[in-house]
Amino acid sequence: METENRQFMHGLFLHELEAWIVHAGEKAFRAKQVWQWLYQHQVRDWEAMSNLPLALRQRMEASFILRPLEKMEVQESDTGTRKLLCRLVDGELIEEVLIPAPDRRTVCVSSQVGCMFGCAFCASGQLGVKRNLKAGEIVGEVLAAEREYGDRITNVVFMGIGEPFDNYDEVMRAVRILNDPDGYCLGARRITISTCGVVPGIQRLENEGLQVELSVSLHAPTNTIRDTLMPVNVSWSLDELLATCRRYTERTKRIITFEYTLIRDVNDTEQDCADLVRLLSDFPCRVNLIPLSEIEEYEGRTSHRETVEKFIRRLEKAGINTTVRWSKGTDVNAACGQLRSRSMGRSLR
Repeated sequence: METENRQFMHGLFLHELEAWIVHAGEKAFRAKQVWQWLYQHQVRDWEAMSNLPLALRQRMEASFILRPLEKMEVQESDTGTRKLLCRLVDGELIEEVLIPAPDRRTVCVSSQVGCMFGCAFCASGQLGVKRNLKAGEIVGEVLAAEREYGDRITNVVFMGIGEPFDNYDEVMRAVRILNDPDGYCLGARRITISTCGVVPGIQRLENEGLQVELSVSLHAPTNTIRDTLMPVNVSWSLDELLATCRRYTERTKRIITFEYTLIRDVNDTEQDCADLVRLLSDFPCRVNLIPLSEIEEYEGRTSHRETVEKFIRRLEKAGINTTVRWSKGTDVNAACGQLRSRSMGRSLR
């Protein structure tokens, strides 16, 4: 998306910015100065770029958007998790989540306004998808989170609103900008991309040469159950998805994390666990169990704690590295699957 023929400044690679500056009649070194203002000083006003010629600042202002989004509202959970409601320049609203821990400051970012994949237990896709986010807007989410934390972000997870691989090019552009050692300089291993199982996206990521973490939403051990929970399974069945994941692991030497939301009496029985063991026990992976975060649009209920603990023990006994993510932020609808896309008509200038 472009607004009034202006691009998002934070969506440019350094070499693209350099080319634009040279074309504008300035010296190439000015690009590095702008880059420092963007990512080291994180300025939000053109006037703050005090070592740049006024004419250059005026020309950039006419060509680029420096504020890709604005914070509209913050809700804080009893657990310390914070949900930010942000307005984009066209008036659309997205949500991102800040998840603090003693040794890390994580932000869960959105990649789309809405989602087209319609997983039964996820609020984000209940109204479909309106549009993709541009890379500059995604980078803007990270910078907004840093301002809210008051400290540097240590981890970025693409687990907010939207399917990252449905917006592959802009997501990967944002990842490379965040990873740029001259820019935000966030290590690739501190970036996690989560997909509901979009096989072509996994295949493309395999060839990127980036050591990002990959998380795949499994949520069921059989096609019969997954068909009822995740419409994506009609396009890419478990067999195709798992074959793609195996190849990804073999070629990249990267371990995939499989997300598995536990829903009472739907996918949490002893048979379900046995089926999951058969599915995953013969190649290296991790399983992250997530007790369902309930939403009003879905009648399913979260599994009992003892069921979750039995699931863990059974998987670990089979040699599968297993963790459990007890959702934080449910009191402000900021937990897994609870983010919603909202919109308003008035544009931001």
